[in-house]
Amino acid sequence: MTDQPWQDGHWTSADGLKLHYRDYAGPADRPALLCLPGLTRNARDFEPLAERFAGEWRIIAVDFRGRGDSDYAKDTATYVPATYVADMLAFMEQVQPGPVVTVGTSLGGIVSVLLANVAPQHFAGMIINDIGPVIEPAGLDRIRDHVGQGRSYPTWMHAARALKEMSGEIYPDYGVADWLRFAKRLMVITNGGRIGLDYDMRIAEPFAAAADQPPVDLWPMFGNLPPVPKLVLRGALSDLLSAETLKAMPKAMGQTQVLTVKRVGHVPTLEEPEVQAAIADLLEKVLVAQ
Repeated sequence: MTDQPWQDGHWTSADGLKLHYRDYAGPADRPALLCLPGLTRNARDFEPLAERFAGEWRIIAVDFRGRGDSDYAKDTATYVPATYVADMLAFMEQVQPGPVVTVGTSLGGIVSVLLANVAPQHFAGMIINDIGPVIEPAGLDRIRDHVGQGRSYPTWMHAARALKEMSGEIYPDYGVADWLRFAKRLMVITNGGRIGLDYDMRIAEPFAAAADQPPVDLWPMFGNLPPVPKLVLRGALSDLLSAETLKAMPKAMGQTQVLTVKRVGHVPTLEEPEVQAAIADLLEKVLVAQ
């Protein structure tokens, strides 16, 4: 496809995987927006952000190992945040994007926080989408019920209907066109010609194993972020990030704006007008801080 608005790029992990990112061009004198997706998501998740900000800003959307166009891991034990952080450190070294504003959705938000703790010099700003230092058990249980189930569908319409059945409470205002667009971000046409989710089903293995472990105290990590402009988004219907946790986050994080997105669950899609306005405001603060 010659008219796509991005270039495909790759980098190599320490264990030899070929990892993929989309690179939307933008000015070299501004920080890049480095987009890190959720557990079962991929670089396509950030198409709404690119449609609004690409050209004005360079946007890099990655596929974590086991997702999208990145290689699947040989060892499923590497499907954990510590490895994703190591992969992103390799990205920083090989791609050398310069200072970045991370846009981290759910798992990607956790990875961005961990990355900022070990390599704060790379950060010009942070956007954290519907995740925080306290992750609600109800949301984790819901995700465990779905992740790793390799269902497939004969048509895109069947896939869209299945997503509506599974996620209708998350996006109560979605119509058919919205569910179709959502399906095409999450799924691909498989080798067998059916429509299937675009990730290695084995990512569920370490995620399921973590259910038996006590939760990690993430407050110290969120309290040790670099002094850059930050924005935290929460879906008003989110079952992963509570209103109480969101309220406590600015005091811990410093220099933090928060936005609750009405009638959306986990996660806001970044196409909501109020979200794009808040991101534009955050990016203005980043420019002022340069």
